[in-house]
Amino acid sequence: MTQKELESTARALVEDGRGILAADESFNTIKKRFDGVGVTSTEETRRAYRGLLFTTPRVEEYLSGVILYDETIRQKSDDGTPFPELLARKSILPGIKVDTGAKDMAGFPGEKVTEGLDGLRDRFAEYRKLGARFAKWRGVITIGDGIPTDTCIQANAHALARYASLAQEAGITPIVEPEVLINGDHDIDRCDKATTATLKAVFSELIAHRVHLEGLLLKPNMVIPGKECPNQVSYGAVAEATVRCLRRVVPAAVPGIVFLSGGQSPEAATEHLNEMNKLGPHPWALGFSYARALQDPTLKAWKGEASNVDQAQQIFHNRAKCTSAARYGKYSKDMELAA
Repeated sequence: MTQKELESTARALVEDGRGILAADESFNTIKKRFDGVGVTSTEETRRAYRGLLFTTPRVEEYLSGVILYDETIRQKSDDGTPFPELLARKSILPGIKVDTGAKDMAGFPGEKVTEGLDGLRDRFAEYRKLGARFAKWRGVITIGDGIPTDTCIQANAHALARYASLAQEAGITPIVEPEVLINGDHDIDRCDKATTATLKAVFSELIAHRVHLEGLLLKPNMVIPGKECPNQVSYGAVAEATVRCLRRVVPAAVPGIVFLSGGQSPEAATEHLNEMNKLGPHPWALGFSYARALQDPTLKAWKGEASNVDQAQQIFHNRAKCTSAARYGKYSKDMELAA
């Protein structure tokens, strides 16, 4: 694939009004979410739930791509259509999560480094044959007593760059996801410093590894206080801090930034994105790549019951519509009532 084709995929994922559904939960993660609504996690229940999301009528108006898990990219809908093909028919690009998870970093208590580079070139070749057009790799940065360390930030930045280089070699557009976690009692200034340091390291490594910046997307956290911080701030303050941080360190060559929701409520994740887009125009498109912020209300409505599918799909469609409106800075709480 040429650089132009990589760029075309990146731009398609952040086209006006559309964004990315992250449906790439690991077995452990989706089990926790299913446990919360009383659903047993099996291959069939996972397939049925993902099928509910992907077959939601007209959701392609608001979704440009879906990140799949290794199991999911091999599964089929009720009518036997492979999920990647089903999505492509709806003009939704299929993507794939390729890292194998964040593991404890030896010698650095409380910090993690993401693994999965071994054999990645061969896995990319297989995923390409299965229909993947883009990929995602997540690095995890924790704020705490004496952390993050420069060593942890650098290790994760290096892994992200190696992954991105291999993805582009395979003709797959990489999404680079360095996430500074929302867990903790840190204030917004501490998050700003950690996020700035992380993004500086990531782009330094991407450039050093000759990654084509015009052919990738960045999936960062928002600059936000920790969940246990007593000094929470307004939606506008989060938007201003996040945009200021990104303008310092993200090259204008990057076509788009697709935020993760990172433990925020669906409404808060939408409000923050809305406020950021109201501050535009920006050098890059500001979009979304949400998991829980798009899925939580849907999962609670579904509860594993076939009789609840229609209602759950209506809720999912409206959640996607609300998030899409935030891409224009036109979201309002009144939109929440439509479902």
